[in-house]
Amino acid sequence: MPAAEIACRVELRALGAAFSEADPVSDPAGCRIDYPVTVTSLGAGVALEPPALVNCAVATAAARFLREVVGPAATLHFGKDVEAVRQVSGYVCRPRNGSEKLSEHAYGNALDIAAFELAGGTVVRVEGTIDRSRREFLRSVRTAACGPFKTVLGPGSDADHANHFHFDLGKRRNGGTFCQ
Repeated sequence: MPAAEIACRVELRALGAAFSEADPVSDPAGCRIDYPVTVTSLGAGVALEPPALVNCAVATAAARFLREVVGPAATLHFGKDVEAVRQVSGYVCRPRNGSEKLSEHAYGNALDIAAFELAGGTVVRVEGTIDRSRREFLRSVRTAACGPFKTVLGPGSDADHANHFHFDLGKRRNGGTFCQ
């Protein structure tokens, strides 16, 4: 395993994430993760449901984002801790919607989040939120994601992202971001 992958796992553990090594993924369509991890928790006491198969870089970015942004935002807006992050897509071998180019999901380089579960059972869904505190929480999370993640999509971006946030680390020209 390359030194960068080892260092990534050290950082992921330091962030309190729980994960296991997974077998390399390779598909004739070009989908590939050389050193995947299966993540079950993004931090101490914060489950990732269901577990996600992703690359270490996106797992680390998500764990750091949970610690630095999502957790504090939940405390600010609800006075509660995040207990679980409900994801709907990590690795999936498929092209981008409406394109032949492979999605970042095809490299385990993306994570789609549909909801956040808070202490006491409160569930904040990305889709259909009308309550002001939930709207403000989701807006703050989405806005802050632009930078730590290179692509941020969600409700209002397009019909394919109407019910979840899409966060990925895809390389962009000049190191830029694409956030809608």
